[in-house]
Amino acid sequence: MRKRQFEELVRRAIEEVADDWPNEKKEGWPVFVENLLSNNVDIQVRRQPTKRQRRSLGLKPDETLLGLYEGVPLTDRDGYNMVLPDVITIFQIPIEEMCETEEEVMEEVRKTLVHEVAHHFSITDVELEAWGVA
Repeated sequence: MRKRQFEELVRRAIEEVADDWPNEKKEGWPVFVENLLSNNVDIQVRRQPTKRQRRSLGLKPDETLLGLYEGVPLTDRDGYNMVLPDVITIFQIPIEEMCETEEEVMEEVRKTLVHEVAHHFSITDVELEAWGVA
């Protein structure tokens, strides 16, 4: 799929996630739209992770990375100012390689986005797994 088409799927996923996200704190989930947009977060699409990104996570060559949150989680932001935006990156090629249809790509993008946004809110992989979201 062309990058522009994939980017459109990511935009749709962002809208869907924003619509589905609880409008009040519920079971540890913060308000999505207000926090994400007002807390210096940029969402990007890249074809695949860089060597630096893979190395920083200690990934082996056979391990797949669908998305990545790079930044300072909300709970760690003491004296947080004058910094570059946090970045959530969604990786196109790994997602496409594991999906057969556009609908599957959309669902995987949506799941990946939720996962990475959760990290921005300081939610760990263990918590996501316990909640059935990981």
